[in-house]
Amino acid sequence: MKDTIEIGGVPIGAEHQPFVIAEMSGNHNGDLERALDIVRAVAESGAQALKLQTYTADTMTLNLDLPAFRLPVEHELWSGARLYDLYQEAHTPWEWHEPIFELAKSLGLVAFSSAFDETAIEFLEKLEVPAYKVASNEIGDLTLVQEMAQTGKPIIISTGSATLTDIDAAVRTARATGNEQIIVLSCTASYPAPPEQSNLRGIPVLRDALDVQVGLSDHTMGIGAAIAAVALGATVIEKHVTLKRVDGGVDSAFSLEPDELEALVENTRVAQLALGRPVIGPKAAEQNVLRFRRSLYVTQDVRAGDPISHENVRSIRPAGGLAPHLFPEIQGRIFPTDVKAGTPFTWDLL
Repeated sequence: MKDTIEIGGVPIGAEHQPFVIAEMSGNHNGDLERALDIVRAVAESGAQALKLQTYTADTMTLNLDLPAFRLPVEHELWSGARLYDLYQEAHTPWEWHEPIFELAKSLGLVAFSSAFDETAIEFLEKLEVPAYKVASNEIGDLTLVQEMAQTGKPIIISTGSATLTDIDAAVRTARATGNEQIIVLSCTASYPAPPEQSNLRGIPVLRDALDVQVGLSDHTMGIGAAIAAVALGATVIEKHVTLKRVDGGVDSAFSLEPDELEALVENTRVAQLALGRPVIGPKAAEQNVLRFRRSLYVTQDVRAGDPISHENVRSIRPAGGLAPHLFPEIQGRIFPTDVKAGTPFTWDLL
């Protein structure tokens, strides 16, 4: 596993801030100006990357009205929709990619895309994208995976609905090209995804089984699952983003608004920093606290010859004296000299 992978000059790995990818998908609602406004909002949020999806309805499916080419009527968001109509509505026109990427780069964002067929790869190569994403339903298209990996650029593989065998095959295919810049995203390909079906405990399993960096492509509502994923080792978080959910659109129902994206960036950073090291003991930030631990102190003025008792020696804050549990060893012994109240009781007083 490569401990650090760079995409567009941004380092990704356990020792770095989680790499947050804002997925625009179809939330542009067919309006280029809205798409550009989403780019601006993503840049203001602090997320590092913007991702598109590069396909057309014709590269995704056939313009047919047969049962196999329709979504089930019980689908929560797109009940009974024809695949062709859904992709026609959701796709990002290819002529929009360049202005979107140019604006993103000018605002300091890493901009790339999911390629859904070889024509998309050819197109994206001309735009010099810094990485590729394999969408969940394309993980079984090993030829497509191979073509993306052969570019030599980092490849991010989403795993919604895939078995470990499927994922392993895709990773092996990418590695066979000599490309070791591979990140696998745990994913539940349901829109929206129930949190209880996220199975985030699988993140370290994927990391260790495949020897790759692992992240989360998250379709749950809110940011809780993503923060938890970072605590389990995720180095990349991908979330769909829109300007306002009330504006509607094919993906709006499970997408984050800009203020939520900003909260995601901030809180995943906190989660990553909080992981620290697998060590137990006082932390650097606790050094001033240690001096306020309890210890034995002389609590009233005593004269030489007075016996040590609970009345003149007690466990109080701060530190400096003997540990409180040592009191039975000194109780009843005699003070050899006068001692002032507020003096830490040490062996030197005996």
